Amino acid sequence: MGNHCTRISCCKKVCSCICCCNRRNKTQARSQKGSYFIKGKVHPVSRMEKWEEKITEANSHGKILVVNFKASWCLPSKTILPIYQELASTYTSMIFVTIDVEELAEFSHEWNVDATPTVVFLKDGRQMDKFVGGDAAELQKKTAAAANLLLRQS
Repeated sequence: MGNHCTRISCCKKVCSCICCCNRRNKTQARSQKGSYFIKGKVHPVSRMEKWEEKITEANSHGKILVVNFKASWCLPSKTILPIYQELASTYTSMIFVTIDVEELAEFSHEWNVDATPTVVFLKDGRQMDKFVGGDAAELQKKTAAAANLLLRQS
């Protein structure tokens, strides 16, 4: 096992693979940062103003806000990103955002993010579900369940 980061753990609670928090992997992830970007209908949130805009949009339109708390150096965060983007394209009745836990560390802490990735599902500003880890099938299942809940309430 590599050295775990001190603020937020990646893999520690998530999987049994070799920890991606070691310095070598962090350096590699940062050097590949140009290829690690958000596309499609996923909105990156790097300022509190953007967060307020997205939560207000979701609340005023009765949509579910799906929040992916990620770390750019975390392998499970990178692994689920394409799935997350696909889900955003599939479930257009929901709003998908990403938050880098290092850019908005205090905010991530307020949401009790202890490991990355952590995906939180919000309805009317309240947490309705939470997913921690890199299991793509489980993320798809929870997203579908949230979408079905939204359909039943319509």
